[in-house]
Amino acid sequence: MRKLLSTNYTDWAFNIALLVLRAGMGLMMLSHGYDKLIHFSTMKNKFMNFLGMGSTLSLSLSLFAEFFCAIFVIIGLFTRFTVLPLVIGMSVALFKAHNAAIFGDGEKAALYLAGFFVILLVGPGKASVDAMMGK
Repeated sequence: MRKLLSTNYTDWAFNIALLVLRAGMGLMMLSHGYDKLIHFSTMKNKFMNFLGMGSTLSLSLSLFAEFFCAIFVIIGLFTRFTVLPLVIGMSVALFKAHNAAIFGDGEKAALYLAGFFVILLVGPGKASVDAMMGK
């Protein structure tokens, strides 16, 4: 019981928690990116046109972040660099697409944003390719 109420943690527990967070967030995001990948031709004209870039370019950037960057986050390769497009993408989804409705339609985007922001702040942990490469 004492251990459950303790605020102390071990390096092992911290690194396993980061692995679970990275893998969980990345795998959940991967399904969104995969859906955009297989339905690209039908979505390219209907996707949100962000900052006048065109809907096809906006969809391509979102696909890059949600599919390819999610894979890199899962394995922990260039983690802080690859989580940045995910943070930006979830910020756009939350504040532009869902009008900052954190407790409404934008709840899922807000949860993703919070998780990816934590990964951006603390890094990948020791159970990652980055750690194996000595970064």
